[in-house]
Amino acid sequence: MNKTIRRASVFCLLMVLALLVRATWVQAYEARALADDEHNRRNTIAQYAQPLGDIIVAGSPVTGSKETDGDDLRYKRTYTQGDLYAAVTGYSSQAYGATQLEGIYSDVLDGTDDRLKNPADMLTGEQTDPGDVLTTIDPDVQKAAYEALGDDRGAAVAMDPESGRILGMVSSPSYDPSDISGTTDGDAWQKLLDDTSKPLVNRALRQPLPPGST
Repeated sequence: MNKTIRRASVFCLLMVLALLVRATWVQAYEARALADDEHNRRNTIAQYAQPLGDIIVAGSPVTGSKETDGDDLRYKRTYTQGDLYAAVTGYSSQAYGATQLEGIYSDVLDGTDDRLKNPADMLTGEQTDPGDVLTTIDPDVQKAAYEALGDDRGAAVAMDPESGRILGMVSSPSYDPSDISGTTDGDAWQKLLDDTSKPLVNRALRQPLPPGST
């Protein structure tokens, strides 16, 4: 073998080794980061491929899922008395992500949480049935707080002093998460953003208020 052919062979071998090392690195070390990337649309498609689990108040769901006409995103989120429970549930939007319980427990609600999987599911990679999120909210307390605030800006939180359970949590003004749960709700989303009363701000959790402001 002459020197030119030998050098070309060594160079090609090094290039193949480099490709193998890179492929191994991507599959072994970067796979999770790529899968969790916010720009990876596969995550959103998988999340809304089946009905999500529900958020439960006093034994009854205050959320649901509705089949859509979309090609990729088969189901979208619906809310029962959305304005009343928005500070608790947050929203789960195909376009704008998720907040509050919808965001915190998104893995449970879409069935990807490892705690929902049995050994067979982990081996086969089968989609696990979604789980529900049980709350300690008392619907009577929640409604009383919501009605007491009315059109005023503010927040109300009721807790059980013995256990620390949250019995009611309201932020006013509120909004209906159903209005922004799909991919074609841009006008409703922009209206909420432009609203000077900032209904998307959860005043019960994210805005400090003066002591004694009750």
